[in-house]
Amino acid sequence: MATNKHAQIRYNTLDKCFRNPGKRFAIEDLVSACNEAIYEFTGKEEGIKKRQLYDDIRFMESEQGWSIELEKIKDGRKVYYRYANPLFSISNKPLNETEAIQLKEALLTLSRFKGMPQYDWIDELETRLDAEFKLNKNSEKVMSFEENEYLEGKPFISELYNAIIYKKVVSIEYKTFKNENSITYELSPYHLKQYNKRWFLFGKSSNFETLTNIALDRIVSIKETDKLYEDCIVNFNDYFDDVIGVTIQDASIETIKIKIAETLVPYIKTKPIHPSQAYKFEDNINRIIIKVIPNYELESLLLSYGENLQVLEPVSFVEKMRSRIEKMKNNY
Repeated sequence: MATNKHAQIRYNTLDKCFRNPGKRFAIEDLVSACNEAIYEFTGKEEGIKKRQLYDDIRFMESEQGWSIELEKIKDGRKVYYRYANPLFSISNKPLNETEAIQLKEALLTLSRFKGMPQYDWIDELETRLDAEFKLNKNSEKVMSFEENEYLEGKPFISELYNAIIYKKVVSIEYKTFKNENSITYELSPYHLKQYNKRWFLFGKSSNFETLTNIALDRIVSIKETDKLYEDCIVNFNDYFDDVIGVTIQDASIETIKIKIAETLVPYIKTKPIHPSQAYKFEDNINRIIIKVIPNYELESLLLSYGENLQVLEPVSFVEKMRSRIEKMKNNY
């Protein structure tokens, strides 16, 4: 089977050609039709050769494909292709095994959103695929996501998601780590964000000018209210651009200069600390520069690199890092 990005375009084009009663298609005609379809879709001259089409036809004829039945009519030195049954089409066939496996891989990715109302069908469809194609005996798990299946608060995702979509004010009983007694927030909920395997809700309380940010794993209960919903004026498409994590402080963006060890360079280059990151090698020192609003999450991330990283500027942030390192040192 051909697995490149144009495969489905070619299969659909071949299907149209094979069931066209008004024209005869030799292999050259099929190549031309497929190349035209690819060009229409991509706008690029990315043509294929006869060999690719022969492979495609063999796949379509196989059980892994659609088990198509072709008539190959010889006329002189040319061979023309058409379906034995002019009413046949691959679009009328059920999923083949290859498509089922590909669909199950897609469902694996979507399974990260289990618990949200519009994804309730995932478990049912996955079970039906396994039963129909007996995929369980062949398909081991080949992808893993860094998810916390046991995180408290996940059952609230669906309820909060609906409240955001339908603009419902919610009353949330909330219990912080610092206080045994719970408190209640009345929020117009706006946005759910996952960070470091935890979920956070952003919304607006009439008691505060700024947005309220609460962790779902500290929620005790949620009740929908009849209060008037306050529309969101924040653009969450870029709300988190200048920070790492979910803590948005009332502070300005700072240019933070950091010295990194040689051994850390390939890791920092391939997995930047922040999208604003710039790398420089000056005076025999590896440096990176990021432009962010400093917060607790940034401090924790930088500390996770241990002795391989040193903050150079600004002085205020250097002092904050030094203070945390001193406290850590006192633990040992």
